[in-house]
Amino acid sequence: MTDPSAFLIDMHGIGFAPDGVPVLTDIGLRSNARRIGVVGRNGSGKTTFARILAGLIAPDTGKVRIAGIDVGKDRKAALGVVGILFQNPDHQIIFPTVEEEIAFGLLQQQHPKADVSKIVEDTLASFGKSHWAKAAIHQLSQGQRQLVCLMSVLAMRPKVIILDEPFAGLDIPTTLQLQRTLDAIDLTLVHITHDPNVLTGYDEVLWIDQGKPEMFGAVAQVLPAFQNRMNQIGASDDLSDLTG
Repeated sequence: MTDPSAFLIDMHGIGFAPDGVPVLTDIGLRSNARRIGVVGRNGSGKTTFARILAGLIAPDTGKVRIAGIDVGKDRKAALGVVGILFQNPDHQIIFPTVEEEIAFGLLQQQHPKADVSKIVEDTLASFGKSHWAKAAIHQLSQGQRQLVCLMSVLAMRPKVIILDEPFAGLDIPTTLQLQRTLDAIDLTLVHITHDPNVLTGYDEVLWIDQGKPEMFGAVAQVLPAFQNRMNQIGASDDLSDLTG
């Protein structure tokens, strides 16, 4: 039997069925890869998977450990090992200015206020955005707000960042800019997406279909199979299959 502590991400036997309706069934992900993709059609359970992996939702069955931390049970410790970037930055941002937003997670980690100010300052400087400190977030574009969310997550220095369709609603130049920023991050990324093209250069991919694991492995194996299935569905004249 493989030692679970051998994996940075150890997620196994996950089941989630709110009100008795199965959303995820026997989902698992055990990996030390630096770049992991999660693909599936809309409605396949990808966002629920992301929230469980981040410790935001407790599964009905199974466990999730990241760097040995049970993220569903120890929320304080989870803040130091995993962060999540949501599809819509407005669902994540809660403070009026950039510096307040970045500081929030650090204060939750109980850093001294003096240290928080320094980390916020250093984080903004590392992105060349020191002039954003006092900026009102509501005046920033969606792409800029998404970058604020990313800086807020990075400031907490997690070991894993979960990306839940972070490019949705962004124009092409902004998407490319944010993609370059993410590519340069020296952390493990778990990228949830329905678009296989954004996973170029990734190491492993988990394919979820109707809440169940369909395939997991190297990008060169999983993505062609996923794309072929999607092409088959798209070529079908049965519109009843276009749900999800």
